[in-house]
Amino acid sequence: MIVAGFGFRHGASLASLESALERATGGMIAVDALATLDGKTQQLAPLARKLALPLIAVGVGRLADQPVATRSPASMAAYGAGSVAEATALAALTQKGRLLAPRAFSSDRFASCALAESPAP
Repeated sequence: MIVAGFGFRHGASLASLESALERATGGMIAVDALATLDGKTQQLAPLARKLALPLIAVGVGRLADQPVATRSPASMAAYGAGSVAEATALAALTQKGRLLAPRAFSSDRFASCALAESPAP
């Protein structure tokens, strides 16, 4: 299972979210679900509907324990994790998984997306 985790600013548009996903996947990786913080699911829901993918809400308390690859001082201060996108992707997996790559930013830098994969069953 591959989960695309998202971090984004309040004003991020659907185009911003699509751009972040496109940059994270390179247009070559299919994802099985989208994930973000539980307080931000309404903003990501249009993309989940458009792609017909499940949307996983992740509680902020689950972020700090995730082994992220990047460190944003703003993200650390606000959420206790170096990258919301990376941490939500990992936390949304039902089994312990791994990041496929560090977060990628949308062209307008309003959104970031990271992919995490759980081991094959």
